[in-house]
Amino acid sequence: MTAASFASRLLTLGGDRRITVRPGQNTNQYGSSPFPRSTLGYASSTANDISLPAFDHLQGVMAAWPEAATSDGRFYADALESLRRRMRAAWRLNGDTQIVFAPSGTDLEYVALTLAGPKVTNVLIGADEVGSGCALSAGGRYFAKETALLAAAPKGAAIAGLEDTLIYDIAVRDKGGAPRSSDEIAAAIAQIAADAQSAGRTCLVHVVYGSKTGLILPALDELHALMARFPGLKVVVDACQARVTGKDIAALLARDCIVLMTGSKFMGGPPFSGFALVPPAWADGAVIAPGLADVFRRGEWPESWPGCDVLPDGSNPGLLLRLEAALFELERFLAIDGERVDAVIGRFGHYVRALAAMLGAGLVAPCLAPGALHTSTLATLDLTALPARPDFAAAQRLHKVLAARGLRLGQPVKCIPQAGGWGGTLRLSLSMPLIGELAALGNEELDIRLSKDMGRIGAVIAAAQRIVA
Repeated sequence: MTAASFASRLLTLGGDRRITVRPGQNTNQYGSSPFPRSTLGYASSTANDISLPAFDHLQGVMAAWPEAATSDGRFYADALESLRRRMRAAWRLNGDTQIVFAPSGTDLEYVALTLAGPKVTNVLIGADEVGSGCALSAGGRYFAKETALLAAAPKGAAIAGLEDTLIYDIAVRDKGGAPRSSDEIAAAIAQIAADAQSAGRTCLVHVVYGSKTGLILPALDELHALMARFPGLKVVVDACQARVTGKDIAALLARDCIVLMTGSKFMGGPPFSGFALVPPAWADGAVIAPGLADVFRRGEWPESWPGCDVLPDGSNPGLLLRLEAALFELERFLAIDGERVDAVIGRFGHYVRALAAMLGAGLVAPCLAPGALHTSTLATLDLTALPARPDFAAAQRLHKVLAARGLRLGQPVKCIPQAGGWGGTLRLSLSMPLIGELAALGNEELDIRLSKDMGRIGAVIAAAQRIVA
C-alpha cells in the first residue's frame, strides 16, 4: 500500500459509520472523499474533501511517525498534547483553556453533559438546525450503532452515568420559518431553568453559534443575564461550524462557556473530528461518566484530569490525522491578510446574490451579513419560489444531481415550512482552504472565478428542475 493510500485509509477509520466510504464508491454518505479531488466545493456547511496541500502535509507527518505510532497510546497522547498547544497559540487562548478531542462534533455533546454533573436538564436550542444525531447525544444516549471504540453500540440507549438527563428543545424559527426573537427564546430558557432549579437539577443550555443556516439565538448578552439570574446555569456553545474568530472564542470562554467545534466544516479538514474548548471553571472535580469509555480514549482528555482514568488507553490514528489536517488549514488561513479575506468573502456574497437573482430563488435569513463569519461565509438558497416549487425531497435529489456533475454544495436543511412538509433549500459556503485559494487570485481573476462557479451551479439547478420535481 502506498503512503497516499494508507493516509486515505486511515482518514476513514476511528469514527462511526458516517465516516466510512460506501462499497463500490469513493465517498462517504455526505459525498466527501478521503483524498483530494478536482470537484467544485462550496459544501463546507456539510463536509469537505481534503485539500491537496493538507493531504501532502499529512503524508509528511506520517513519514516522521515511529513504527508503532498507529497503536502506541503514549505517542497518541503526546501528539494530541502538541495539537492542544498549537490550537491555543493559533487562537491566542489562555494556557488554562483545556481541550477535549472527539471523533465527531456529535460525540462532543457528552463532554458538556458529564462535566455538568449527574442530574442535567439539557436545553437544546434549534434541534432542527444542528446535526441529526445531536438530540440523542445531548440526551446522554448513543446516537449511532457504533462508536470509535465499539463495533456494535445500542443506538438510543442511555450511556452509563448519563441516564438522568432530561432534554428540552426550543425552536429557533416560528411556524412561518422566520427566526424567533432573542428575548422570546431567553424567556423559554428562563422557565426551564427555574423548573430545574426547583427540582435540584443542573440546567445546561446548549446554544448554537452559527446553525446550519447561520443563526445565533439567544443573543450572548441575554445568555449572560440568564447566567447571573440562575447562578447554577451552565452554557455550552455549539460552534461546530467553526465560523468564529479567536476573539469570539475568547469572549465565550471568558463567560465560562464550553465551546464545541469541529475541524470538518469551515476549517476545511476532512470529516470527522471534534474538540471542546473548556474554561477552568468546568474542570474542577471533573467526574467522567463510566459509559464514556465506549466513546473516548484517555489521551483525548487532558492529562491533568484524574477523573479520566476510567477511559481506556490506546490510539486513534485516523482521528489524529483528521485533527492535524484541520489545524494545518487553520494555521494557513490565519496567515492570510485579513483585508484580503474580507474582500474574498464580500465578492462571494455578491455572486451568491447574483445566483439567487438569476434563478429567482430567495435567501434564508440570516445570510451574507458582513462582519461575522457565521453569516458572511454561509448562504442558504430558498428554492420554493422556483417554477417547480421543489420540496425538501426534491432538493435532496437536486443536491445529488449537482454532486454527480462535480458541484458539491451543502445538504438541504429543513427551515422553510411548506404545505405537508418542508420546502427545498441548498447551501453554499466558503471554507478556510477555499478562501485561501481565492485570496491568491487577483481581483479580476477572483471575479471571473466566482462568476464562472456560480454560473455553473445555476445552470445545473435551472436545467435539473424538471428532472427532480
